[in-house]
Amino acid sequence: MGLLASATTPFLPQDFATLVNPLWARDLRARVVSVIPEAAGAATLVLKPARWGGHVPGQYVGIGVEIEGVIHWRTYSLTDPDRVSITVKALGLVSSHLVTLRPGDVVRLRSPEGDFTWADRGPALFLTAGSGITPAMGMLRAFRGRVPDITHVHVAPSRDEVIFGSELRAVGHRFVEWHDDTDGMLTLDRLDDLVPDWRTRETWACGPAGLLAAIENHWGTSNLDHKLHVERFTPPALGGGSEGTVTFVRGGAQKHTDQTLLTAGEDAGVLMPSGCRMGICFGCVIPLLSGQVRDVRTGAVHGEPGDLVQTCISTPAGDCSLDV
Repeated sequence: MGLLASATTPFLPQDFATLVNPLWARDLRARVVSVIPEAAGAATLVLKPARWGGHVPGQYVGIGVEIEGVIHWRTYSLTDPDRVSITVKALGLVSSHLVTLRPGDVVRLRSPEGDFTWADRGPALFLTAGSGITPAMGMLRAFRGRVPDITHVHVAPSRDEVIFGSELRAVGHRFVEWHDDTDGMLTLDRLDDLVPDWRTRETWACGPAGLLAAIENHWGTSNLDHKLHVERFTPPALGGGSEGTVTFVRGGAQKHTDQTLLTAGEDAGVLMPSGCRMGICFGCVIPLLSGQVRDVRTGAVHGEPGDLVQTCISTPAGDCSLDV
């Protein structure tokens, strides 16, 4: 039966080539070259893609891995200007899987995206927390020993949990560490003490959603929105989201949820397309067959049969069904 299926399946030459070398697949893939331990629970994966057109420090890439037969995609910031490397903190399903990979393993890869970049346009403030330090690291490494006018405030649970801690302390720019275990929770009214000239600096901020919301509010009330650049790992949510039962028609699954359609589908074992997971790249769009959805960024409820919906930023507004 297996031989018959193989003989009648429309394979292309590239498909046979993949059996010899996975990097020859039609979709972009990369081999893990090395895995470098960083802070507790974090590791840097250096990747060698089959082909690569280059990237700008601060951009991110989509990484796809197969877990229990399902391809899961997540986005990670590139942490080196000259090679393809990502630094991962083991916090969720995919990141916990990535830190267990070994040299020689192969992952799926998407081309770099994002405009969270800086080219030494003047005095800057980097304001990061946790794994939000990763895009900043990519930008700092691009200066190749030349110390730019950057003040970098980074928040971590403890000194030992500062990713790239040893390297950042040796770079030479002003690096201010804030450790929750000894300093308590950082509030933005402390900025006047930590960075007295923060109002004059263009700011790049990346970290947990709560911190970013507070930063946006603080800069907004100071009429400094034009000086703020924010990089998110998840879309901003309004809270008080809607819920309903989502039917994944072709996947033969249902799930009652108040989470995004993308998360619900993945939890139900459905093969869901995805990309940035932030509502930017439109890699997750799926036709809506019935019902309506709610945009977690604006709260707007919308949808007609046949509409394409972004599953990474939509929750069900009552029962709905998707063509996936």
